[in-house]
Amino acid sequence: MKKGKVYITGAGPGDEGLITVKGMESVKIADVIVYDRLAGGNLLKYAKEDCEFIYVGKQSSNHTKTQDEINEIIFQKAAEGRIVTRLKGGDPYVFGRGGEEGEYLRDRNIEFEVIPGITSAIGGLAYGGIPITHRDYASGFHVITGHLKEEDREHDWETLAKLQGTLVFLMGMAQLENITSNLKNNGMDSKTPVALINWATTCKQKTVTGTLETICDVARENKISSPVLIVVGKVVELKEKLNFFENRPLSGKRIMVTRARAQTSTLSKKIQDLGGEVIEFPMIKIKELDTDKKTKESIVNIESYDWMIFTSQNSVNIFFKKLFEEGYDLRKIGNVKIAAIGNATADELKKMHIKADLIPKNFVAESLFEELKVILKPSDRVLLPRGLSSREVLFESLYSICIVDEVKIYETIRDNEINNIKIQDLLSDDQIDCITFTSSSTVKNLAHILGENMDLLKKSKLYSIGPITSETLNEYGSFSYCQASSYDVDGLIEAICTDGGL
Repeated sequence: MKKGKVYITGAGPGDEGLITVKGMESVKIADVIVYDRLAGGNLLKYAKEDCEFIYVGKQSSNHTKTQDEINEIIFQKAAEGRIVTRLKGGDPYVFGRGGEEGEYLRDRNIEFEVIPGITSAIGGLAYGGIPITHRDYASGFHVITGHLKEEDREHDWETLAKLQGTLVFLMGMAQLENITSNLKNNGMDSKTPVALINWATTCKQKTVTGTLETICDVARENKISSPVLIVVGKVVELKEKLNFFENRPLSGKRIMVTRARAQTSTLSKKIQDLGGEVIEFPMIKIKELDTDKKTKESIVNIESYDWMIFTSQNSVNIFFKKLFEEGYDLRKIGNVKIAAIGNATADELKKMHIKADLIPKNFVAESLFEELKVILKPSDRVLLPRGLSSREVLFESLYSICIVDEVKIYETIRDNEINNIKIQDLLSDDQIDCITFTSSSTVKNLAHILGENMDLLKKSKLYSIGPITSETLNEYGSFSYCQASSYDVDGLIEAICTDGGL
């Protein structure tokens, strides 16, 4: 039987980009991922398709699993010969109970490896604009648990109150009043600055400041609840100057992305980099069609064409995949000129080391035809590889002036893995600030999911990538939406950032 192994992996403080390279590798190779509430749920999308996910999150006194149960789960899964990644928020050995899990495994002869992570005590403060040390403010720091193993025990508050440098309390929100009063009662100045960083390094991050005297009132006024980092010390004064994270244009916004799973990454990453929280609900997925006789002949005789026209990233990826599967390489396309309907499609060609000869000013079929019709001659042959349900306007327009071979190489279908109930709940509870639509298909499939509840879309701001998608939105009702000025992902992002109504 295959020998199992456990990776006790630090996921970092919340931002998925803060996991280490080695930590990410452990996510990708895992057969089982046992993960916490603060371990960054977005990391799970990098797991293998058949990976088993086990949630063991803890929140204050509400634990889905006890620590003893967690220890046994990771042991049993590894004993089955599986690779287990125990994904923990922050660093496994900084109040993460990773040491206890390691002991449990070693006592049962299970191989394990610890992969350190960025602790929230440092990374969370940095994202809150607070350096944990600074030559002019603090020459050292202390990281303290907000609650002890035995509830009747207390910290040595007299010593803590006299420490120089920054104090960081983890998991201490329920004890905030106890922490501040004990520090004051043992001699710390009541005007000492204090910061509370809620959901540090995530798009939900919110930082409030006060003093030992006022911070409890500030927390109540701002309805701050766990998870929270409590920071005590003069470094808190630097927050306004160094707070880069919460000043981004989309901070605090929840944005639904409806693209196909294979294409969500670019749009999602741009939204996250601008501070937004991405809720991914891919409405469509791309299904490659079997290579038929016509497609095969077009590949064999590709040198006979004057132009190849690509209208989407999918058409680029799938066509060249088929070309390579037939045993050819890029030399096969010879002197054929290439047109791409937009920058995203042109960028996909660049990945193939091909530069598009023509990109229209506006990224729609009509604009592409207007620029091609002054170039094409009646004797020219054009190859148009595209989707099964693509609009006919480009094919029909080209066919009127030259020879066109159209090959259907993929189809756009509804993604049946979508949780319809969850989408409706999010929209009903006003949990989505805006929804992005990148194609007519995304509109149609969301309409299918919502059915008679289509009016729920009026609770969110809608953003359309271009006029064709906008036309489809109009077919389903009188929705208020903002259309991108340039019909691509960058245009969509610009529309969201500049729209004062968001």
